[in-house]
Amino acid sequence: MKLYCDYGNQHTLKVAIAADLAGVKLDIVEVSHIEHVVPYLTKNRLPVLEVGQDEYIFSANTITRYILSKGSKDVDDIGVEQWLEWEATQLQPCLQPYLAGIVNKTKPDIMTLSGVLGHLNTSLKGKKNLVQDTLTAADISVWAALYPLLAENEGLQSQHASLSQWFNELWRLQAFQAAVTLVTKGEGVKAFNNSIAAQPVTNPAVTDARALQKKGANGSETEVADEKSSATPAEIAVARAAWTNGREGVPLPYQPTHPILPVKDKRNVLITSALPYVNNVPHLGNIIGCVLSADVFARFSRLSNDNTLFICGTDEYGTATETKALEEGLTPQQICDKYFKLHDEIYKWFNISFDYFGRTTTQQQTTIAQDIFWRLHERDFTLKDTVEQLLCENCNRYLADRFVEGKCPLCGFDDARGDQCDKCGKLINAVELKQPRCKVCGQSPVIKSSEHIFLDLPKLEPELGKFLAKNSADDNWTSNAKNISSSWVRDGLKPRCITRDLKWGTPVPLEGFTDKVFYVWFDAPIGYLSITANYCDQWEKWWKNPAEATLYQFMAKDNVPFHSVIFPCTCIGARDNYTLVNHLIATEYLNYEDGKFSKSRGVGVFGNDARETGIPSDIWRFYLLYIRPESQDSAFSWTDFALKNNSELLNNLGNFINRALVFCERNFNAEVPPVTLTEDDEQLLALVNRELQLYSQNLSKCKMRDGLRNILSISRLGNQMIQSNMPWKLIKGNHEEKARAGSVTGLSVNLSCLLSVLLQPYMPSTSAIIKDQLQAPDECNVITEHFVCFLPTGHKIGKPKPLFDKIEDSQVAELRKKFAGKQHERNENAKPAEPPKAEPVTLLQSATLMNSTKRSHNRVMLSVH
Repeated sequence: MKLYCDYGNQHTLKVAIAADLAGVKLDIVEVSHIEHVVPYLTKNRLPVLEVGQDEYIFSANTITRYILSKGSKDVDDIGVEQWLEWEATQLQPCLQPYLAGIVNKTKPDIMTLSGVLGHLNTSLKGKKNLVQDTLTAADISVWAALYPLLAENEGLQSQHASLSQWFNELWRLQAFQAAVTLVTKGEGVKAFNNSIAAQPVTNPAVTDARALQKKGANGSETEVADEKSSATPAEIAVARAAWTNGREGVPLPYQPTHPILPVKDKRNVLITSALPYVNNVPHLGNIIGCVLSADVFARFSRLSNDNTLFICGTDEYGTATETKALEEGLTPQQICDKYFKLHDEIYKWFNISFDYFGRTTTQQQTTIAQDIFWRLHERDFTLKDTVEQLLCENCNRYLADRFVEGKCPLCGFDDARGDQCDKCGKLINAVELKQPRCKVCGQSPVIKSSEHIFLDLPKLEPELGKFLAKNSADDNWTSNAKNISSSWVRDGLKPRCITRDLKWGTPVPLEGFTDKVFYVWFDAPIGYLSITANYCDQWEKWWKNPAEATLYQFMAKDNVPFHSVIFPCTCIGARDNYTLVNHLIATEYLNYEDGKFSKSRGVGVFGNDARETGIPSDIWRFYLLYIRPESQDSAFSWTDFALKNNSELLNNLGNFINRALVFCERNFNAEVPPVTLTEDDEQLLALVNRELQLYSQNLSKCKMRDGLRNILSISRLGNQMIQSNMPWKLIKGNHEEKARAGSVTGLSVNLSCLLSVLLQPYMPSTSAIIKDQLQAPDECNVITEHFVCFLPTGHKIGKPKPLFDKIEDSQVAELRKKFAGKQHERNENAKPAEPPKAEPVTLLQSATLMNSTKRSHNRVMLSVH
């Protein structure tokens, strides 16, 4: 294997250490930092590992894990993935500008690094390594990144004792010393200078540094004050011009008509949210993991004037539905109807702006799924094989994945499912479970054989590799999506069974297998296509049009392999020009207080619970997005929920907008007064532009949490302006002082207008209320590059009212108590609202009805938003 790298590249340290530890010999080719190694990358990336003809790996962290795996040294642990994500998204954006500043002698501020170093120091306290007690890719990556900073900086090491001890213990290892000698050629830290200077500097988002400077008691971020650097003369000139004349160049909001179809020469964005299982009520972790995250991006995309289609629906086939039907004594169709209604109501309450929300139990699903199967089968991408399955002799049925539980063969977790372990996240086969038990009766099943159809993933692996190399490059996929996908293909793909011995599902049309249905993870992603087909008969213009459609898919990390490996292989093998995912956005897990959310166990706050608290859905949206688990798991905390509402919404955002509008109403007859800009005002405009541009950058990269902090930073700037100018005193002064009070008010009212637009993806109802209070024109509903004056002198505003209410400590205590324990054990008022009650059926009747509904399952109702 060839490794292409420039001299003194600190990222090459990672690879060199891994190669030494794994005993892998690399052919190192030294190239110039401007030399373009990977032909299909638009931006140059070094180091690059060439693993085959026209096959490259160009992420240093991915190369490190790949090489470790070659020597069986890679540790497959979610903690490793989290630290690698942290190194790439938190450490590097702070570290690289600092190192560049040292090289360029611009005296960088060490405060930009204090947060990440402090976090690392705290994490290493009392620990030998970052993950468990084992040396992993996480240690290698973070150590190599920090080497140019810490190797000759005893003063900085002395401030972080735990970090220093960990760093020096690793430095004593032969592999680390050899790698340093190899990369620096014995010249020490100065060997890195040229490579560091050549790397593009991306200044860290102010919000990232702030968020790491201070942690709340439960680990959630707490905002702290930060100093804003002054705007440059060029920034001020642009800001002044945009304020004065900017509105003239603002495009009108794009308003497509249904059905929304791709438009030539326009950016066409197709957005999907992972299809929620219909067997239960979604909890907050489910909501932030897919539908809410996708909704924020869909709203942002529309505000950016992109032609946008947002599709979702309930996943209604498979063992989860059959299991729930047996539990509740209903037929699978009755279960689907019941929980589809609940899902639909909850998403409407959360203000999720689907263009269409459908179901998978439709004729279109059968038609499209069977067509794709036949295309795969006719092109020899399917196999037949006999597999061992678990048979419950007591229930007289094969136990599909969700009907069996037991001990995970990989991590020992006692309640692993037959398809996946919730603890380690690994996919498993049901027969591999230790001490398996039937979920219906609790008896131990026996192993029997049954013939099934497999998708020949090894035959499709070369094409999948090219797809992954192209589509997952740069920031198109989240780091966890890249890592999970690469871990799947790292050891070679294996044929994957796509059929099941069930009754409730899409029927397999192949002779000899017509008594089976398609496995839900072959069938379910096809639901995106069939739901779009139920939305409009021209669905192929989206799904068979990769040249014009850009596909974003949102999900939690446990769904990644099915969207990054299995479904793309399915589409590639079908040879029908399907649109493949361009941007795969996966979250980590949201935990609940000190434990985990669990639908099956009823633990946590569920969608209907949130609705019944009386707290508006926008507050829930805000907090879930504020703690969105983007790079590592986060936790919902009732105390923090109230704190963020009271500090960020009530005291910061709500306080600024309300005081601006009330002052305008009381002192200027509810009319926007003239604005005469001072130097301080122009500084403010330029700083607002910075946050506005960061907001667009963050949301375009699906970094919703950082985008929200940009909004809060703008409202802080507004509060600071009001506080420093004290217009309530100026309005009582002379003519000039009154005019100054008017300028402050005019700026504040227009800032409120800008905030109403930026808030729309996050808090749509609040956004609409602010616009109504401002009487803002529809023309402002578009994301602009700069802050412009949408509300000119003389514009009449409406009636201002407070936007948010305080959440009292007593209310927090009451809510925490109310939602403790399991959902079914709570107060009757917290139970999900029941639809019209269906006639109960016995276990035998349920099984019989499953047989009959298999032949007529396509006759269902759809819901259009």
